[in-house]
Amino acid sequence: MFMEIKEIPKEQVTACTFNKRAFLPERPELWKQLFTGMLLGNGHQRKVQIIFCDDEGMKKVHTTIWAVDDNVILLKGGIWIPIARIIDIII
Repeated sequence: MFMEIKEIPKEQVTACTFNKRAFLPERPELWKQLFTGMLLGNGHQRKVQIIFCDDEGMKKVHTTIWAVDDNVILLKGGIWIPIARIIDIII
């Protein structure tokens, strides 16, 4: 079964809802990708593609990662995505 990934602009991430429980397994390699993406964004203004799942389905956004904490990543403008909902980071 193939799920469509809807590409959205960074500004539309604020309209995404994350109320339902996430069932994505924790992956140690994701943390490395998140920190690499953050270093590239802060040090080189380089964008990454973030594939994530909100309550409606899979989404993709092309942006910089400003910060990473235990539960969320922070994008420009105070926009955040829960790490538990991130499927992949394409650098």
